[in-house]
Amino acid sequence: MSKPTILVTNDDGITANGIHALVEAMREIGHVIVVAPDSPQSGMGHAITIHNPLRLHKVDVFKGIDAWQCSGTPVDCVKLAVNKILNRKPDICVSGINHGSNSSINVIYSGTMSAAMEGAIEGIPSIGFSLLNYKFDADFSAARHFAGVVTRAVLQGGPWRELLLNVNIPYLPLNEMKGIKICRQAMAKWKEEFDERLDPAQQKYYWLTGKFINPDLGEDTDEWALANGYVSVVPVEFDFTAHHAIPVLNKLQWNA
Repeated sequence: MSKPTILVTNDDGITANGIHALVEAMREIGHVIVVAPDSPQSGMGHAITIHNPLRLHKVDVFKGIDAWQCSGTPVDCVKLAVNKILNRKPDICVSGINHGSNSSINVIYSGTMSAAMEGAIEGIPSIGFSLLNYKFDADFSAARHFAGVVTRAVLQGGPWRELLLNVNIPYLPLNEMKGIKICRQAMAKWKEEFDERLDPAQQKYYWLTGKFINPDLGEDTDEWALANGYVSVVPVEFDFTAHHAIPVLNKLQWNA
């Protein structure tokens, strides 16, 4: 059987250590194509570029791997990969490995997960991988191992319809990991604060800061799994319809 074609992307940029770890894991599984941003795009969510031209440049970053850097967002990278580089859908799209958590509500803001979501929208089984460490020089060896484990499992399963997984990996040595746990997204959020400062011209500017608040103590959540040494795997949907609200709304009086 021919090897699967694997599209690799991220939001930290094509030179980030996380994507290099992911490429090394994927090259053992299939034929790898990389299309990633030319600079960090963290927190971009599902943004796309519509008012500026997009540029693609082939780069020699990964030995023996065809790779392109893109001037746009992570979602732009997936769109261009499918429509202009591959000219077809890959067998799977993997995004990451992100420097930092994308568990719980972070999935909404994450460029890593939005790139994977774009793959799922295209009908491609897609996975976003994140490591719970923000340091540039973080050790990705355990995360690389689990990226391979999860990707192989997905490729062996199916056939999938719009499969999208949010995979977060605790920052622990491989021998201290307890395994993989299928979870739901914790009902948690950020309590934002804005640090107000003055620039040299005495004009105000702001830095976004805040604290992560998790009142959801369920042992079936991604936050619980990560705190207890498990890799969390959350199946995600991009259908935002609140289906439970439809019958309630249908009972209201709509006097147009």
